[in-house]
Amino acid sequence: MDEIKIIELAKSGDRKALASLVKMYEKTVYNFAFKICRDRDKAENIMQETFLSVVKSLHQFDGNSKLSTWLYRIVTNHCLMEARKFKNRHFISLDDDEDGMYENKQVVDWSSVPYKSTENNELRKILDEAISKLSPEYRMVFLLRDVEEFSTEETAKIAELSVPAVKSRLHRARAFLRNEINEAFRK
Repeated sequence: MDEIKIIELAKSGDRKALASLVKMYEKTVYNFAFKICRDRDKAENIMQETFLSVVKSLHQFDGNSKLSTWLYRIVTNHCLMEARKFKNRHFISLDDDEDGMYENKQVVDWSSVPYKSTENNELRKILDEAISKLSPEYRMVFLLRDVEEFSTEETAKIAELSVPAVKSRLHRARAFLRNEINEAFRK
């Protein structure tokens, strides 16, 4: 059965169809929530909150976008609400970067790393640590655009931002991550 038919059945109250939608998207929702909040318990809670929101508002899904786009928007909103609960946690602010401190002027020579598997594992660890330093608003845009590979327009729709705001946040997040990676390899 195709997704459109399952959605229509779920909208009409078919519990099996709704369970089928949850099954289709539970890994995607959990993985994205985990990438943003960086905590398994929070990601699981956000996944549950997301599907609760889906149950409550599936009738509002108009089919003008893909269901996955709509789900990403719901997950994003729940992640941002969760992040607001913990405002005292310190993230790197990229909003005050007037001096361009995250614009990297020097690029490290990556050819000095001898083994590809070691390089990949080390780079993955460094990148993961750098991503965790981003505030949730920047992390979300970076993950939607560069990891989940949504277009800028789709990212804007999911994040409920303008296209220029997505581009700005993405540019700052990438510059910050590039700087963090280069700093790590200078050590």
